[in-house]
Amino acid sequence: MAVTVGEVVKVLAEWAPVSLKESWDNPGLLVGSPNEPVQKIMVTLDVMRNSVDYAVAHGVNLIVSHHPIIFSGIKALRSDTYDGDMYQKLLAHHISVYSAHTNLDSADGGVNDVLARRLGLREVTGLVPGVKETLYKVAVYVPESHSEAVRQAMAAAGAGYTGNYSDCSFTVKGDGRFKPRAGANPFIGSIGTVETVREERIETIVPQPKLPALLAAVLQVHPYEEPAYDVYPLANEGHQYAMGRVGLWPTPEPAGIVLQKIKRALKRDVLPFAGDADTMVTKVALLGGAGAGFMKLAKEAGAQLYLTGDIRYHDAQEAVKLGIVAADGGHFGTEYPVVSDLQERLRAAGRERKWAIECISDPTSRDMFHYIK
Repeated sequence: MAVTVGEVVKVLAEWAPVSLKESWDNPGLLVGSPNEPVQKIMVTLDVMRNSVDYAVAHGVNLIVSHHPIIFSGIKALRSDTYDGDMYQKLLAHHISVYSAHTNLDSADGGVNDVLARRLGLREVTGLVPGVKETLYKVAVYVPESHSEAVRQAMAAAGAGYTGNYSDCSFTVKGDGRFKPRAGANPFIGSIGTVETVREERIETIVPQPKLPALLAAVLQVHPYEEPAYDVYPLANEGHQYAMGRVGLWPTPEPAGIVLQKIKRALKRDVLPFAGDADTMVTKVALLGGAGAGFMKLAKEAGAQLYLTGDIRYHDAQEAVKLGIVAADGGHFGTEYPVVSDLQERLRAAGRERKWAIECISDPTSRDMFHYIK
């Protein structure tokens, strides 16, 4: 089945809602149009000139990146600059770019969950508290003959999740009354006559990002020309998202051994660290990308080792003072694992929806740093 950029973006936004982004960030569809057709998707960490040239040469229609290709306002579009040359090529070849950055860092199943799985952490929780989900109650009034179809549509759209429970709803039965007026095309009843129908009021809860999809799903299966429904914001606290993760290391081991395993898991040539290599590690904290500023939170969470990227000299001093081992897996190294995960998730989404797409990872993607051995 043919698919558009907008349809792929809708799936990506469900996985990593833009509402989870940090205030300074700029995720979203940054180049192109939601109406452009897609046959080939390329997932990458960074959009660089090599990435764009590869996309052009190999018929890529949509690039999905972690780091945004545009962070702030553009004051000039010149093809004789590095960025300008990329933008020109992307637009000339109808290649769209969608970026999921800090929203993917905080999302369940995002950058940090992928990294935690790569390391084999258990009993994983969040490190840096972030956005709390806003919940809504939705009540739909439907004739009894169609109540089950509406319930199923609500659940399929992501409503009715509470902790480890799904498909949660509450039903009240009663009488619905209405009078079709001139111009109406009623499913039940006649023009000018008050009709009484046995109906069900189906209540469920839904997080804010899924509310539009829920309402669309209800309207699609509801038999009435003008369905009646109520939407209420709730004071109940929804899911707590978080940047970074904390989890138990599979087997208590000295930090030196743990660091060797992390180095192999991330396929790093080197793994700089600060602290005592003899420290016994039972719990590890991590934050993909630049997370040196959260070392104290890692210590307070009970971690003996903290993995992140972009650790500076004075950050290393802070780690020693706190008594925690701080490992610098690199900005690229700690975030790159999400690329293959996103690729597989997009492939699975395509199969499920019968999209006629191919999804690849960027073979030109490289760490910005090189090491002389």
